[in-house]
Amino acid sequence: MEITRNVILDLLPMYLADEVSADTRAVIEDYLETDPELAELAKQSAAIEFPVDIPVPLTEEDEMKTYKKTRWIVFLFVLVLAGLMAFTLLGVLAMFFLSS
Repeated sequence: MEITRNVILDLLPMYLADEVSADTRAVIEDYLETDPELAELAKQSAAIEFPVDIPVPLTEEDEMKTYKKTRWIVFLFVLVLAGLMAFTLLGVLAMFFLSS
């Protein structure tokens, strides 16, 4: 199977992010030795520094949806926890009265 330039171009971002296996890295590096134009592109791309944390702007509507969903999840959690505590208390009381 022949590795085409398009395949290398598809893999290049993962190669530059160091997220490929050793075998894939070897294939890409072998190909870059045969294509100086693409090797230069890879070299330039590797030199670019990207910001680590890109802020994602949230609208008030997004924040409100998140807040309401979180409140609902917390309510369900408290409800389940209260139910489990009640069930445990009833079990302990039943064992106490049955053993007497």
